[in-house]
Amino acid sequence: MKGYRKILIAVNGSKDALTQGLRLAQDEKCWVTVVKVIPSHEGDLDLTGIRNIDDAFSSGAAREMKDIGEIAKQERMLVKTRLEEGKVCEKIVEVAEDERCDLIIMGSERKNWFRRILGENIVERVIEQAPCPVLVVGA
Repeated sequence: MKGYRKILIAVNGSKDALTQGLRLAQDEKCWVTVVKVIPSHEGDLDLTGIRNIDDAFSSGAAREMKDIGEIAKQERMLVKTRLEEGKVCEKIVEVAEDERCDLIIMGSERKNWFRRILGENIVERVIEQAPCPVLVVGA
């Protein structure tokens, strides 16, 4: 391909973007950062039965970060992982800038009825704001 030095793989629960991104990184012999963004939480969630939202978010994210490490090990890759909190598209772009990445890899979104109503498309927003090319992996 182009001879990338640093690749950012943004994960959203799908393993496709991660595995395909790691294979590309192997071919290109470059550094990899994997980012998982969890949304910010505000307000009182006692009504939903969640007593400690930090524990709920961190335990799920910790599990996913462990899975990322296992997949990277299977692919024989050493990766840097980052867990960020905030608006997904903004954090992905921020990490790409911070890490000085040459390429962002992310999975395509499946549009559900909720996203159609809100009109939010994270992939499109990352492409518009990214400091480097974005490769979208189909699901």
